[in-house]
Amino acid sequence: MSEDIDMLAKTQDLTREATVAKLKEYYDGYHFSKVSPDIFNPYSLLNCFADKNFGAYWFSSGTPTYLINMLNKFDVLPATIAPTEALSSAFDAPTEKMTSITPLLYQSGYVTIKDYDKDTQLYTLDIPNKEIRVGLFNSLLPNYVNGTQAQQGGVTITKMASLIRRRDMDGALQLLQDYFETLPYCNVTNYEGHYQQMLYIIFTLLTGFVVDVEVHTPNGRVDMVLLTNTDLYLLELKLNKSAQAAMRQINLKNYHRRFALSGKTITKVGINFDSTNGNIEDWIIE
Repeated sequence: MSEDIDMLAKTQDLTREATVAKLKEYYDGYHFSKVSPDIFNPYSLLNCFADKNFGAYWFSSGTPTYLINMLNKFDVLPATIAPTEALSSAFDAPTEKMTSITPLLYQSGYVTIKDYDKDTQLYTLDIPNKEIRVGLFNSLLPNYVNGTQAQQGGVTITKMASLIRRRDMDGALQLLQDYFETLPYCNVTNYEGHYQQMLYIIFTLLTGFVVDVEVHTPNGRVDMVLLTNTDLYLLELKLNKSAQAAMRQINLKNYHRRFALSGKTITKVGINFDSTNGNIEDWIIE
């Protein structure tokens, strides 16, 4: 495929090395045994060469409606899909007899083997690559915002990512607040977890960043941690309270000390949602 790589590199105005790295980021990373080389998704790889573009081809081949229904059936939150640890019996079980979502996720290719511990015989399962991560969370987004507004949500998220790369979290949250203004009242819920999962999906779609929820510290758990190439953001969420209350919790429990050795600039962000209108009421950034 050397000739295909060179043609793709020329079209994308990338070096050959950068093109190979991007191909791995998008389409590589599958493993189906304890010891396995990285395996590319051939369908996506060949479509990428044919179109000379890094697209989400795997999701264009079908609809994940069944997956969404099963996630709801088993009460699986987006933030808990992966990574996860499991015995082989948990993900190799027949899907018609499954008692959890894990066999469906594994056998459908949404998660794959990323590690194996000989002592415990536990497998670590995680999302294979960027193509699957972006496609999966794009599919989940309409469950948290009105389907007719999901496309505009993608535009907003892309603009937010650009602002955050420039260290403008205030501008990113302003964009998000403006976007939430367009959502109908029927999507409003009255529990904090809904907004946490919604933000998790949105921040996961800020491609190139790492996001995690309920991150443990010596004094408690941070609602959300966002990691960029240069910065680490600690986000604490409140519902029907105040951004000041969220920031007080961050400072009172010294969440930032848990990440003091990260080598990145740490920024604290307190966000308060109003359940009456389903939008961000206010925020504080320190």
